[in-house]
Amino acid sequence: MTETTRLVQNLIDQALRGDIAARQELLEVHREHLRRMVAARLDRRLTSRVDPSDVVQETLADASKRMDDYLRERPLPFLGWLRQLAGERVIDAHRRHIASQRRSITRESRADAHPDDSSRALARRFLANDTSPSNRLSRRERCDQVMAALASLSARDREVLVMRYLEQLDAAQIAEALGITRGAVKARLLRALIHMRGRLEADG
Repeated sequence: MTETTRLVQNLIDQALRGDIAARQELLEVHREHLRRMVAARLDRRLTSRVDPSDVVQETLADASKRMDDYLRERPLPFLGWLRQLAGERVIDAHRRHIASQRRSITRESRADAHPDDSSRALARRFLANDTSPSNRLSRRERCDQVMAALASLSARDREVLVMRYLEQLDAAQIAEALGITRGAVKARLLRALIHMRGRLEADG
């Protein structure tokens, strides 16, 4: 159990006893984690319109309203629950802004664009060190190949890659968020990377 996990459990115990300050700290302790999560998933074309910190603030306000239900039912680890709420807010932000700015945004969009831009961001990160002139010529093609490899992963394996390489979380933090062991996190990461390597080698 990590120090943060112990802190969260202690705060939950205090919140169950009616400690209002503990409820607030439960939310604040994860603010930066949620900001990184939201920033990794916002479509890059919305960066001038949507501030990740605003999405996080909305998420925490929503969580505060739902806290009693969470404490009563405890359906997920606390961080996993917050991440679920944040994910819903990211989807809402894309729907709201893309709908209201349809002329300026959707002209650039593929018809099948997904509201979560993390796969494209992850592909760009994997290709970030590929800077030779010959490689730059095929950068878009390689990015498409990496995105196709990511799309071929299970949602669970793709998520751990996003958490590790975009959100910059370590195995213990990922395990806390997903409610699994560190060993399971490492196994998923290894499986995902091996799968992607095989897919990319097959694509040439």
